[in-house]
Amino acid sequence: VKAAFLKPGISVPSRAGSQLQGTPVVPRQSRRRKSLAIAYEAGPGDGAEPRQARWEPPRWREQLQRIRQMRSGRDAPVDEMGVHRCYDSSAPPEVMRYQVLLALMLSSQTKDQVTSAAMLRLRRHGLTVDNVLQMDDESLGQIIYPVGFWRNKVKYIKQTTAILKQKYGGDIPSTVEELVQLPGVGPKMAHLAMHIAWDSVAGIAVDTHVHRISNRLQWVKKETKNPEQTRVALEEWLPRDLWKEINWLLVGFGQQTCLPVSPRCSQCLNQDICPAAKRL
Repeated sequence: VKAAFLKPGISVPSRAGSQLQGTPVVPRQSRRRKSLAIAYEAGPGDGAEPRQARWEPPRWREQLQRIRQMRSGRDAPVDEMGVHRCYDSSAPPEVMRYQVLLALMLSSQTKDQVTSAAMLRLRRHGLTVDNVLQMDDESLGQIIYPVGFWRNKVKYIKQTTAILKQKYGGDIPSTVEELVQLPGVGPKMAHLAMHIAWDSVAGIAVDTHVHRISNRLQWVKKETKNPEQTRVALEEWLPRDLWKEINWLLVGFGQQTCLPVSPRCSQCLNQDICPAAKRL
């Protein structure tokens, strides 16, 4: 840089390291110190970013304990006729797992009493992969009727059973990712199948009861629109050792107390700490 273009009070070192005479020089060390000071201003003293606490609902542990107390009788429909009661526990493991999956497929949009009765009729006909594949659609429909959407379920059961025979040797997949690829199997069914058939907790099984109650208790940071959104929201904060229990607890609680319409708030131990109780 030529001296003719320099403004007064500015110095520029030459290529040889010399400086123009009569111009002040800002020491390099002070520049570095200023830069370091700016870098540390955002930190809490040592430059580290402050750690954000994980969100969780207020008083959720107290609410959960009271739900456990209300469910201690284990006398809801899910306790007596849920999927875990629908399969033949004396059957070979792969047959047992197949029956669990079929019970889950039948249970969608269907009361536990109706699912349980349909499963009993199927088992009387021999509920195995080979036997179901040999049934014609009309016979299968007569057996499972009156489960919800029974015509669609006949189609899904036959398609899924054929896939299990061809791809899995008559057993069911052992991952959620593979289970949800089967016709008629959604995320809730897949997670319950993992819980019951494989004794593995891969996620929270969220049905309409769990979805509804989680929003009423505000166990989600913001309102969720469907069970799958609720599952993701719950898994962000709920301790993993509770993932298997929460479905059983909330389903029975939803069947007996926190009903979809006209919930029995006056009978609920959480009435004083439920965000929704005063609005219902």
